[in-house]
Order: sequence, then structure tokens, then C-alpha cells
Amino acid sequence: MSTRIFPTAQDAENAFYEALERNDLELMMAVWAEDEDIVCVHPTGPRLAGQEPVRDSWRRIFASGQRLRFQVAQQVTLAGMMVVVHSVHEIITVVGEKRPRPAVVATNVYLRTAAGWRMIVHHTSPAPGASSDPPPEVPKILH
Repeated sequence: MSTRIFPTAQDAENAFYEALERNDLELMMAVWAEDEDIVCVHPTGPRLAGQEPVRDSWRRIFASGQRLRFQVAQQVTLAGMMVVVHSVHEIITVVGEKRPRPAVVATNVYLRTAAGWRMIVHHTSPAPGASSDPPPEVPKILH
């Protein structure tokens, strides 16, 4: 059981991306709810459900030794009393490469528990038409 307490969903999200950048499996799993009803989908990967499949996937990712930097952009937050959903664009740069990788769309779902906020879903997929260039400014048109 993790002793880390995340007072807000944003605190849990910050720790999630810190764990990714540090290749820190223990911090990563401290962010996740200690429940078998958790789900993780990596870009173009299968749905993983439960503690062991999720932990094993992060263990394999971190074992590659590849160092990543994340910029989270275009966050949309849907918040309730017990659940918060963050929809974001992840701009990922591999340390040593000059340009970021194509953007990834991520949905992170957090549940308020007795031990603070914990992640219950992380679902990522390539952004449609993803490129490493920022999207052009498009005027909003209401229909």
C-alpha cells in the first residue's frame, strides 16, 4: 500500500508524468488505485486491466532505459465530487532527439479514495493527423 497522498487529481497527474520522466515504477504505481478495476491502454496497445498487467507494462517501458520528457497541452477537465477526467495532448520528446514525437491524445481518470486521488484509467492513442508541430490557431465557429 502506498503512503503517498495526492490531495487533488492534479497532484496525482503531476506525479504520473514525473514517474514517466524518471522511469520510476514505484512512483508510477503509487499514482494508481490499489484496485483490480484499473485500466491502461498505451498507444496502439491492447487494453490492460488489473494491477499486475498494468505494473508489468510500465516495468517493460521503464526497462528500455529511454528517457522521455512530457509537455501536457490542451487539458480539458471534467470534475465531479468523486471522479475527475483529464483529456490532454501529450507532446513527448525523447532525450537526445531534437524534435518531439507526434502528439498523443490521453485520457486520465482519477478517483477520490480514502487515501487521496488515484488514477483508475490511462488511455492514450495517436492524435489524428498528429505531427510534432503545434496546431494552427483556428477560429471557433458556433453553429
